[in-house]
Amino acid sequence: MTDDRKHHQDGARNNGHLAGHLPRVRAKESDDEAGEGSCAAFGYLRGIRDRAEAIEVRFQSGNSIWFPYTWLGNWQFNPSDGLLLKFSGDVVYLVLIRGSNLDQPLADTNTNLTTSGLQRHRIVWIREMTDEEIRQVGETGPTIDSIQIEQFETQESLNEWLQKKAPSFLH
Repeated sequence: MTDDRKHHQDGARNNGHLAGHLPRVRAKESDDEAGEGSCAAFGYLRGIRDRAEAIEVRFQSGNSIWFPYTWLGNWQFNPSDGLLLKFSGDVVYLVLIRGSNLDQPLADTNTNLTTSGLQRHRIVWIREMTDEEIRQVGETGPTIDSIQIEQFETQESLNEWLQKKAPSFLH
């Protein structure tokens, strides 16, 4: 929009007779509100109203798997055992994320992996970190030591796996 046009629109907005009859112009999002941000453990959408379609799980091996957010059911966080995500599609998938400070907000934003990330469908990827990366982050931010994914066709097999891997998530 040219400066002249902006000037005329500002003048029209200040005219009491035209108030409420002009279209609202959405302000351009700043870099802090748009695009993608990341830390060593995960990437997220910066816009508070943005929502991701899927979440990519990245392994140290270089392999990845994507889960649509529409498959995400209940999920639980237990600082001692990690974060457990349940995706239900053709079968049930459990994603067990182990690490530290998983619910800690990042230093430069209020975004964290749990409440402002997964809960609001803003996380676009999570990744297993190397030992060196974990040492570099230390206690200053979230780290992901391991990610385990298992698929289940029965509730019994799901419960058996949880009993072995993360019994605190059993009810």
